[in-house]
Amino acid sequence: MSDAETRLGESTALRELQALRSSIDNIDAALVHMLAERFKCTQKVGRLKAEHDLPPADPARERIQIERLRQLASDAHLDPDFAETFLNFIVREVIRHHEAIAAETGN
Repeated sequence: MSDAETRLGESTALRELQALRSSIDNIDAALVHMLAERFKCTQKVGRLKAEHDLPPADPARERIQIERLRQLASDAHLDPDFAETFLNFIVREVIRHHEAIAAETGN
């Protein structure tokens, strides 16, 4: 391969890399916005639970959600264990928020 062909290949690869990274950046931004919307909803759930003296956590619902997410992940060819870890991380944060809301309201 000539130097010109090598440079052209590198140039093409760099353009493709930039395009892929741009797509990743857009996806990351969408994820952040979706998480923000999710947390707005879960904050409302936390306030509702606190107003009605319901527990911050709902282990039965969490189990159902984990199984649902694992199936979605599998269907999407994503590692179900990764999806479960991701959901567990989010759920822990939601429960922490619900506990704080309950403490603020005295429940």
